[in-house]
Amino acid sequence: MTSVATTPTAAPIDREKTCPLLLRVFVNEGQHHLPDAYHRGRVPATELQIYTWKDACLKELTNLIKDVHPQASSKGTMFNFALVFPDKRGNYHFKEVGTTSVAHNGPDDRVTLSAVRLEIGDYMDVAIRSPPEERGPPRDRRAPLRRSGEGRGFRSRPY
Repeated sequence: MTSVATTPTAAPIDREKTCPLLLRVFVNEGQHHLPDAYHRGRVPATELQIYTWKDACLKELTNLIKDVHPQASSKGTMFNFALVFPDKRGNYHFKEVGTTSVAHNGPDDRVTLSAVRLEIGDYMDVAIRSPPEERGPPRDRRAPLRRSGEGRGFRSRPY
């Protein structure tokens, strides 16, 4: 997200002297929660409560989430972060703010909560996507499959 990454960073926070904020994080495997999950005061059941500061970066949040969800520690697992915030009428909206990966560095790793304009009371929705399984080289779908009746003009269809 280049627009977020180019936002000037605020002065570093003295974490010894500054009180942390409570960030309510909702994790879902595969995709983000639906916006209806945040309707009329309801929230998804997959809540993590993280005490952090506005200078925390997405990679720092990734590592905290991995501590609670060890199954998300596989190399190549992707964490897609979205800020969830209410409008004046109480309807919640999503704004994707970055993606991190386990064991790989990326451009969104250093994006901070202040850079994405997190306000106290906003939520973070995180979609965890497992790495694709290694299946070997893809088969050429144009090549016909051969079966025992090959000499009689038999060809099966590739599916």
